[in-house]
Amino acid sequence: MKALTFSTFGNSDVLEYLDIPEPVLKTNEILVETEAIGLNFADIYRRKGNYHLLGQPPYIAGYEGAGIIIDANNNEGFKQGDRIGFADVPFANAERVAVPATHAIPLPEEISFETAASVLLQGLTAQYLATDSHKTKSGETVLIHACAGGVGIILTQISKLLGATVVGLTSSESKAAIALKHGADQVYLYTDDWKKEVLSFSLGGVDVVYDSIGSTLKDSFSVTKDCGQVVFFGMSGGMPDLVDPRMLMDTSKTITGGDLWSYLTSREERQKRAAQLFNWIINKDIMIPSPAVFSLSEGKLAHDYLESRKSSGKIILIP
Repeated sequence: MKALTFSTFGNSDVLEYLDIPEPVLKTNEILVETEAIGLNFADIYRRKGNYHLLGQPPYIAGYEGAGIIIDANNNEGFKQGDRIGFADVPFANAERVAVPATHAIPLPEEISFETAASVLLQGLTAQYLATDSHKTKSGETVLIHACAGGVGIILTQISKLLGATVVGLTSSESKAAIALKHGADQVYLYTDDWKKEVLSFSLGGVDVVYDSIGSTLKDSFSVTKDCGQVVFFGMSGGMPDLVDPRMLMDTSKTITGGDLWSYLTSREERQKRAAQLFNWIINKDIMIPSPAVFSLSEGKLAHDYLESRKSSGKIILIP
């Protein structure tokens, strides 16, 4: 089978589209022929050697995708021909993937392979952020960093669905337009005096800030109201400054860490959370932007496009 691989760490030039052996199934695994694969920044970090990798060279990145079961391997509840997606299975950048039965998420007929590969990782992240990390209530004001990114677009819509006012932060006027199109009430640019603007928009500060940048953490606290919350779930802009516990005490603010893998702990949790996400999509409560599509053999171009930060929404790879 073909796979997008790399044997050394570095820029996108290290990527190679190679023939490799098919996966050898363990007892609890099913074999899936991938129809669409989600590309994420984690794949960039793995290619550069910044994230943990499984196996030996040639390495295969990717954790998210969707496809058709070609060997159910006697696992109860699955059969050949079933359509499934997955959000947390390694070696996804390949024509065939061994998927633990506990990680396989059945796809409703209304959810295409492309939509599943576009939405599972980022959509399930947005789902837990708005319903677990912070239990969004009607009437609240939320601030979302990188609001035109894959998580940001979905988190904006879920927050609106739950009755919140959404303020977004992004890097360009074109991305601001995308965020506004998907429901944000107000969007500011990082080049603006955004802290002043946010405090003017929401007197006393916002109820919660979703910070995926990291280096902005101190600024996020400065626009959070007393008794408010900052949810820290990414470091795309670098390491954050240390948080002063005395500030937390004096203002009664809280900080919560966010990691999807803390929530996808069982087959039941994966399927329950995915079902809610799929129902929102099927009912048109949230809209998923059309992804940018590359063939798996064009992995270098896809990586370059993601790293350019010119993209909004999702990039998917088609075997």
